[in-house]
Amino acid sequence: MSTAGENRSSRRIDDVRLIRAAQQGDAAAFEQLVRQYDRAVLRLTVHLTGSEEDGQDIYQEAFLRAYIHLARFRFECSFYTWIYRIATNLCLDHLRRKRARGYEFTITNSPDGEEHQLLDRIPDQSINASPERNLTGRILREHIVRALGNLSPRERMVFELKHYHGLQLRTVAGILKTTEGTVKNILFRATHKLRLQLSEVR
Repeated sequence: MSTAGENRSSRRIDDVRLIRAAQQGDAAAFEQLVRQYDRAVLRLTVHLTGSEEDGQDIYQEAFLRAYIHLARFRFECSFYTWIYRIATNLCLDHLRRKRARGYEFTITNSPDGEEHQLLDRIPDQSINASPERNLTGRILREHIVRALGNLSPRERMVFELKHYHGLQLRTVAGILKTTEGTVKNILFRATHKLRLQLSEVR
C-alpha cells in the first residue's frame, strides 16, 4: 500500500519528466501539467481575490507566465510550489491594487454585470438551517471577510494558504520565497489581528 509521501514523490518525478518534455517544445506535456494543477490554482485565485472573474483572469495569467518562463525552471522546487508562487504573487499584486483603491473584498460581479455580496452566494447546506441561523451565519461570515480585508495582503495570503488551503508553513515559505520563521511571525500577527477584530462579534 503506497503512502502519501510515495505518491508525492512519484508525482514529482512525473512532473520532472513532463517539464523536461515541455521545455523541449512538447505542448501536450505542458497541457498535462496544467490539467494536474489547474483546479487547485483556480480554487486558490478565486478564494484569495474573492472574485470569480478576477480569480479566472489571474489563474489564466499564472499558467501563461509559467508557459513563457518554463525554459528558466531550474528544478530547485516542485512545479506545484512554482505555479503556486506565480499565482500568489499575482494575487498579492491584485490585492495591493484593490487595497490602494479602498476596494471592498466582499463584492463580486455576476455575468449580467450586477454586483453581489460574495457571501450571499455561500448557501447554508445544513439540515437544520433556519432563516435566523442563516442570518447569524451570514453576519459572521461577513465579519470574517471584512476582518481578512483589513489584514495586509501578505498577512491575508499567509493566513489563507495555511488555514483555507491546508498548506504546511514550510510550503507557504517556499511559495513566498521566505523563511519558515518569517511565515510563522506573519501568521501570528494575522491571527492576533483577526482575534481582536472578531472578539466583538461573539
